[in-house]
This record gives sequence, C-alpha cells and structure tokens, in this order.
Amino acid sequence: MNFAERYGPWAVIAGASEGTGRAFSRQVAAKGLNCLLIARREEPLAELAGQIRSEHGVECLTASIDLAAADAAEQIALAAGPRDIGLFISNAGADPNGAQFLDQPIANWNELVARNVQTTMRTCHHFAGAMRQRGRGGIILVGSGACYGGATALAVYAATKAFDLCFGEGLWAELKPHGVDVLNLVLGRTDTPAFRALLASKGLAVPGGLASPDDVAEIGLARLPHGPVHNWGLQDDEVGYAISAAAARRARVLAVGAAASSVMKGK
Repeated sequence: MNFAERYGPWAVIAGASEGTGRAFSRQVAAKGLNCLLIARREEPLAELAGQIRSEHGVECLTASIDLAAADAAEQIALAAGPRDIGLFISNAGADPNGAQFLDQPIANWNELVARNVQTTMRTCHHFAGAMRQRGRGGIILVGSGACYGGATALAVYAATKAFDLCFGEGLWAELKPHGVDVLNLVLGRTDTPAFRALLASKGLAVPGGLASPDDVAEIGLARLPHGPVHNWGLQDDEVGYAISAAAARRARVLAVGAAASSVMKGK
C-alpha cells in the first residue's frame, strides 16, 4: 500500500499550530490525507488549514482544544466524529516552564502531566481501537531525548517523556500483529517557536545545529513503519545519546513480549 492507503483517509495532528506539528500537517496533506488539526490557538490553526486546502486540495478541519484539559481526549474524539482516522500524531508536549520542580506551582506540573500522559494515552486508546479492527493505521508519539533520564529543570518533563517512550514501545508490540504501526520519534533540540520562546525567557541565544521541523516531520513519516523508536540524528544501530540503540530497544521489546507470552501460556 502507498502512504494514503496505509494511513488514510484522515489524519489527526495534535499540537498542529506551529513547529513540528505544522510541518507534519503540511507533509501529511501533501501525501493525500485529509487532516484534523488540533491545538489551543484558533488563529494559527485556521491560517494553516487554509493553506493546506489551497495547496493540496484535501479536506482540512480544525478544533481549538486545550490538550491539558481534563476532557481533552473526549473533545478530540468528538471533533473527529465518525471519520476514518488512519493516522494519529501526538506532537504537543513541550515544557514551557524550564524550571526546577519546587520553583513552579504544582498546577503547572499537573498540566504538563495531563498533556503528555493522560491526553496522549486516552487519545491513543480511542483511535487505536478502530485501527486495530481495520487492520491498518499509524501512531507517532513525538518525544524528546529527555526520556532517557532525569536532570535538573527536567524532572517532570523527562518523566512524562519516559512514560510516552515505554507506552509507545508496548503499544507497538501489541498493535504490530494487527497491521498498525507505532513510532516514538525521539528528538533532540529542534528549532521550534516554543523552544525559541523558552530561550528568550532565559535571556539565552539560539544555538546552532538545531533540527529543522520540516526535516523532523519527513524523517518521522519515513520511519513510522520501522518502530518502535527512532532517535533523531542516530542510525538504527547507533547508541549515541540514548541508553541503547533503537534496534536494541526493538529487540528487547520483542524478547520481553515473547517471555511474557510463554508465562501466560504456562510454558
């Protein structure tokens, strides 16, 4: 199957208004998929949707939803309605705090956990069910190299991304036999408006060597069939900044799954 046959006819992109989410939306539309764009801010969503309709001739809808809201997943499901969603991209989840744990009110960290963990998990549960029944589809969880360990000013953010990594690996193993692809796209420093705003708030200059959102989206879509992990800037068998190479993580997930299956069968 080509991309549209495998992951169409509709894609949902959460966190679509700027940066990598915007790049994903444009590239998915260029591949012939209709798009439902989700983000909190209405104006940039509407502007992007207009561009996508004009440039690619696909349907493109928007929904203004705060992904940290307690009912965000339900709102996304309602916005999607009965449409046949073949691709879900969870792109939201940057940390706007850039602070040590005790230097921010707990409400800020609750919002980050809600956005990165609860909404991600619940939305995947909603869309993956239909994908499994259909026998095709794809999920991309856009993550961060922070998932591989905690550090100062990253305690909650790193913890949420570690959850997403393990969740995505398990989901990949469970859905792979049903023709559904899952990828954790683990990023390094990427040139997004959110990252630039964080740097500006700290009085820091924009460093060189940042990844391009367009490159991130292109690689993410290309690597989707080869989950469960792609570490940005690294080959499949290269460890680099990760605890283990993507290929090694894939092998571990399969080995643990085989061992668990044997136990469940009483072997």
